[in-house]
Amino acid sequence: MSLPKPFSWTREDARSGKFDGKFLIGVRTTGIYCLPSCPTHPPKPQNVTLYRTEAECEAAGLRACKRCRPDLYYRGEDENTALFEGLAARVRTGLPDFAATSDLARAAGVSQTKLGDLFRAHAHLAPAQWLRRERVRAAAQALLESRDKVVDIGFATGFESESVFHRQFLALTRTTPGAYRALAGATNFLIQLPPHYRAGEILAYHARDPDGPCERSEGRRIWKALATEDGPVVLELSLEAEGAWARIHAERKLGRGAMAFIHEAALRILGLNNDVTQFETRHAGFADKRRGLRLPNLPTGFEGLVWGIVGQQIHIKFAGSLRREIIEMAGERIGHMRAHPSPERVANLDVATLNKRRFSRSKARYLIDAAAAVAGGTLDIEGLARGSALAAEKALTAQRGIGLWTARYVLLRHGFADAAPVGDSALATALQRLHNLPTRPDHEHTATLMRAFAPHRSLATMHLWTSLKEAS
Repeated sequence: MSLPKPFSWTREDARSGKFDGKFLIGVRTTGIYCLPSCPTHPPKPQNVTLYRTEAECEAAGLRACKRCRPDLYYRGEDENTALFEGLAARVRTGLPDFAATSDLARAAGVSQTKLGDLFRAHAHLAPAQWLRRERVRAAAQALLESRDKVVDIGFATGFESESVFHRQFLALTRTTPGAYRALAGATNFLIQLPPHYRAGEILAYHARDPDGPCERSEGRRIWKALATEDGPVVLELSLEAEGAWARIHAERKLGRGAMAFIHEAALRILGLNNDVTQFETRHAGFADKRRGLRLPNLPTGFEGLVWGIVGQQIHIKFAGSLRREIIEMAGERIGHMRAHPSPERVANLDVATLNKRRFSRSKARYLIDAAAAVAGGTLDIEGLARGSALAAEKALTAQRGIGLWTARYVLLRHGFADAAPVGDSALATALQRLHNLPTRPDHEHTATLMRAFAPHRSLATMHLWTSLKEAS
């Protein structure tokens, strides 16, 4: 039933959102229904009928507006998240239809400005950067799974020429398309390091726990034990003049899927899965003395989740020792090392056992519950990186025991480029020194100061952490 007359409302009040959830606007000439705050051009009054519910609109033969998405509003979902994730799904199933960002804007029904805002908020990338990444990912999969010519794969995934394909593929994967195809059945491969690559902090990060069973670093080498679909392996990375040589130590031959995972893990370990050029250009005065600094990521989202939960509100050395306990208890052995345990293995631990290993009962419960959520499929930790950053943060903080700092830390180590771990004491101290503040900024002030670095707050965090060591 439509709303009774007279019903007093103004267009100005409606646009403010005051009436959202109280009534819906049905437009007979277009056959759609909208939220009162819908930003589209207002219809003529004689073409409008007000309705109480979606059911009434649908009974009148109206469909939901694709601009204001009243259907999502009434389901409690965010319209921009749905818009981004729906668009991403369309691109991945129909990549040839999206030759340029204008095609993205047209498909989403938004302006180029709105499209830029949407992608910076949800992908932490400009639309062109995101589209380039999706093309490279599709090409990489085709290189391993098909025998099509390299040049044909480049054209099929939307690259305008063979030279552009090679250049952009190398920029994102640090290897050529031909060398990537050769990963299948390989036991070593070369990762080409970019100019001004700064290795010191990367090596130091992987050497932070000398007794760690999962990773270690000596000289210019890193060893990382990894669990792959074909069994555990040790990835050895040797940083040499011509680049980083990756050598794989495994007990059996690895398939294409395992090799693709190992290659991606190598990029993450070396901090090569995000570009640093734009940040260094925009913040030259701040970043020049640390030019080439990169943020090392973790091979899997679950490893970041475990580290984030274990590291909550305790000293980093103690957190490292607790993480070591988890790996020793549940990690699969490979040689003298152990791979980081799977969600299933962590979920099978019990609180009492962890409590005896110096875990508080609450931390043990949070860890086991989170692992069970991942193992059971209710928290798709590995899929978060390909979706909306805002949706990923919401999914993480919905988990008991995961607050803003933990969620942002997981996103930061999972490859999201604009995650600031607000609440991090070292980050607050670095900001205090940078801005010569009399006291350390609180959470709100930290968030405000970090906005200056958007959309590169993850890398900015690494610079700020590193600046503390320079000052000491």
